[in-house]
Amino acid sequence: MAIQQLTAFVENRRGRLVELTRLLAAAGVDLRALSIADTQEFGILRAIVSDTPKAMDILRRSGVLVKSTPVVGVRLTDRPGELSLALAALDEAGINVEYLYAFLAVTPGVADLVLRVQDNDAAERVLREAGFEII
Repeated sequence: MAIQQLTAFVENRRGRLVELTRLLAAAGVDLRALSIADTQEFGILRAIVSDTPKAMDILRRSGVLVKSTPVVGVRLTDRPGELSLALAALDEAGINVEYLYAFLAVTPGVADLVLRVQDNDAAERVLREAGFEII
């Protein structure tokens, strides 16, 4: 059960990110997870939001190139070594992780992880079999 992630290319200039987050907030779109990697001229924004179609529409109308990508969400116990166990399960099954980012969940003692892999169904199966909760 993959979740949808927004990937947007945002101009790397002062005020652009605040402008976009204000537009999303004004439309009632909640940012659940966020990652930004920068290049010289653009930032690559990856986000899990409360309303993907609405967020995509807002970003596109603001001149942002944006797409939706299915990703895997997995819940980890918040303790040392838990991420390594999840990654080892995927590695042993021959599943390569293209990128990931983590965020603390509202529930104490857990952390949520977003993974981009080539085969979401296989990754979810492997992680479930290894005892991890898919979100």
